[in-house]
Amino acid sequence: MRKLSAGLVTVGLTLSLAACGQSANGADDGGAGGDAKGGLIGIAMPTKSSERWINDGNNMVKEFQAKGYKTDLQYGDNVVENQVSQVENMITKGAKLLVVAAIDGSSLTNVLQKAADAHVPVISYDRLIRGTGNVDYYATFDNHKVGVLQGSYIVDKLGLKEGKGPFNIELFAGSPDDNNATFFFNGAMSVLKPYIDDKKLVVQSGQTSFNQIATLRWDGGLAQSRMDNLLSKSYTAARVDAVLSPYDGISIGIISSLKGVGYGTGQSLPVVTGQDAELASVKSIIAGEQTQTVYKDTRQLAKTAVQMGDALLTGGKPEVNDTGQYENGVKTVPAQLLQPVSVDKENYHKVLVDSGQYTADQLK
Repeated sequence: MRKLSAGLVTVGLTLSLAACGQSANGADDGGAGGDAKGGLIGIAMPTKSSERWINDGNNMVKEFQAKGYKTDLQYGDNVVENQVSQVENMITKGAKLLVVAAIDGSSLTNVLQKAADAHVPVISYDRLIRGTGNVDYYATFDNHKVGVLQGSYIVDKLGLKEGKGPFNIELFAGSPDDNNATFFFNGAMSVLKPYIDDKKLVVQSGQTSFNQIATLRWDGGLAQSRMDNLLSKSYTAARVDAVLSPYDGISIGIISSLKGVGYGTGQSLPVVTGQDAELASVKSIIAGEQTQTVYKDTRQLAKTAVQMGDALLTGGKPEVNDTGQYENGVKTVPAQLLQPVSVDKENYHKVLVDSGQYTADQLK
């Protein structure tokens, strides 16, 4: 709790140091201040290539504006230099607060020093910003549990607890520059590794380390190419029974590769996991192709980030439930963790339609 208390003291100093006049457009001489309520919030998202990030950005704009703030929402198109420039511009325009979902969690050290110099607090959004002390709070999901849900689903679907097997499995992980990817992988492997060690799950390719299976920028095309190679080299005489996929966009690429060699027609598709409950993947689950996804209600994550930001700017206390797990190489960042939910064909309507995430018509 010492780190958290120190962080609140820092915020208090920030509020007193930056209590300067603000122009009509929300810009001033920088930072959070006594007049920060209604000021400009900089929101930096990584890409529009994934619908979840579009939704995240829009949800935060809606929530911040409902509280009377102005917003500057920018997408970096998965180019680190773009995001650095965008964040720098937000600081120049007088942003009172930055909410950043990093493209590369280790690339923002210099620009966030500029934020600190301008007394602008920073919330790391969903992806932990690494290598800097200039990040105040972290809003995310229980990322280890995401992987546990994916691994557990494979175990249950294959009947491994009942002694069935052996089965062939291939493993995919997320982007090596995203801190979350290792949490997802480690969570999944905490469930799957005992079965791999007992040879109830067999990785025919032999590729089991994170570095071997990582997918840069979570790119579905790269995942499809890798799956093509795995199938041609390791499965000419064997069947793939399951694929650990950390994200829906990767899952779509994997399934395209599998269908290209006859899975889904001549033989059934393997168990394929996913994450984010993106519309295309939910439709794929309903159609009997992708098997599972992990739903993270980013509407609630946006509300969490806005609560944190509003508290920082008004002298309140951001809500946190983890003060020890997320060490970024310089400091342990206090975090609020939300809970993910496993979704498949059996419960998608209850989880996604009844909650208002999608309408039944959208899923037709």
